[in-house]
Amino acid sequence: MTAGLEEIELYIGGGPVPADGGRNYESIDPYTGHAWARVADGSAADVDRAVRSARAALGGPWGAMTAPERGKLLDRLAGLIERDAELLGEWETRDSGKLLREMSGQVRALPEWYRYFGGLADKVQGEVIPTGKPNFLVYTQHEPVGVVAAITPWNSPLLLLTWKLAPALAAGCTVVVKPSDHTPSSTVALARLFTEAGFPPGVVNVVTGWGPETGRALTEHPDVDKIAFTGSNEVGRSVAHAAAERFARVTLELGGKSAQIVFEDADLEAAANGVIAGIFAAAGQTCMAGSRLLVHASVADELVGRVAARAESIVVGDPTDARTEMGPLANERQFAKVLEHFRDARAAGATIVTGGEPIPELGGYFVRPTVLRDLPSDSRALTEEIFGPVLSVVPFETEDEAVRLANGTRFGLAGSVWTRDIHRAHRTASRLRAGSVWINAYRTVAPQVPFGGFGASGIGRESGIGAITDYQETRSVWVELSGETRDPFTLG
Repeated sequence: MTAGLEEIELYIGGGPVPADGGRNYESIDPYTGHAWARVADGSAADVDRAVRSARAALGGPWGAMTAPERGKLLDRLAGLIERDAELLGEWETRDSGKLLREMSGQVRALPEWYRYFGGLADKVQGEVIPTGKPNFLVYTQHEPVGVVAAITPWNSPLLLLTWKLAPALAAGCTVVVKPSDHTPSSTVALARLFTEAGFPPGVVNVVTGWGPETGRALTEHPDVDKIAFTGSNEVGRSVAHAAAERFARVTLELGGKSAQIVFEDADLEAAANGVIAGIFAAAGQTCMAGSRLLVHASVADELVGRVAARAESIVVGDPTDARTEMGPLANERQFAKVLEHFRDARAAGATIVTGGEPIPELGGYFVRPTVLRDLPSDSRALTEEIFGPVLSVVPFETEDEAVRLANGTRFGLAGSVWTRDIHRAHRTASRLRAGSVWINAYRTVAPQVPFGGFGASGIGRESGIGAITDYQETRSVWVELSGETRDPFTLG
């Protein structure tokens, strides 16, 4: 056992509990490479305990609450998050290695989601439906889908959890959370705030665990009614299979290989800044990373030169230092994956404009911001999600070619269009098979705006008004008004 570590237990039934058998593992700080927290290693038995707690809360005080009461609790929670934003941001950084200023900024934005969906809680209304049957009054009711399993990744733990929690709780569901084994701490810290805000025990439960056992037990649990997952396509496919076995509802937010299209009339200074934001912010460890730069051939050299120059000046180092612009990759496995892509790009004959190597003198899992050109169209760097600070550049000649290249992927999460021509901007955006398209911008989100993808980028949408209904079932009620009987052997 290592002394001086933060102790992170499971959070079940409104309080911290140890894992079954006292199992635990250590969470590694990607910057220092050393353990900083000891985390409970939950088992299938712990998952079952959490699901039973969530089911009991659904049938107890939480299930008896009105929608306005749920909304008030979500608003109260928002205030507590604001109070503890600094601590939550620090724990996110210790676990993930991402910039403290980025993670703190994400945490400070979380209350917007809880207040937005708290305000929506009593706005999702049933309706009276006119039919061609004058002897019937028909209306609809909405009720929570039930117990939700929320499975989150390591790159933005609390933000991506909030995209699930806020609408699920507004809808009246209860939740069991399985955070990434690499970044569990901030999720448990957030769970404590639900209890402080006055949520009944068992409404939000957290089961941490190392490896696939815990997540598998949760997705396969027969008493889980919906699974909301963000992560890789490989794991997402397994989640979908587990849900299909018992017809559980599912929302999947998966990978991306998003394109930034820069036309010849674009403001190249603004475009370069947007490209930098899209791929080098968060060290490229974001599902919406703009990892493909499609640029008109006439301005390709100038734009790539601007991007490469800025990439070379990015301050890489300690993620807690306010001057740092890019921290390490989140874990050893991701570090090895990015280095493998560097080797593959060289073998494919790519021109490495800048980067393409680790930074051993910094220790930890650091790589240089990288720009690649002259890649074969079937190269891994152009077709696979790298999840690192690696930009692949492809020139184009016409608008049609740009659209074809942008859509030439199995993913469809995001994209952008850079141009001063307003007609072309809207025209091109409408042709992109992507769930989010920014015009002369990149990497902006809000609780009011749906987020999700086409194709292999997932199923369903998070955020926006529709997200709350994804956590509800609809009941249609038929009321016979005449009191008369009818032929029982014909459809009414």
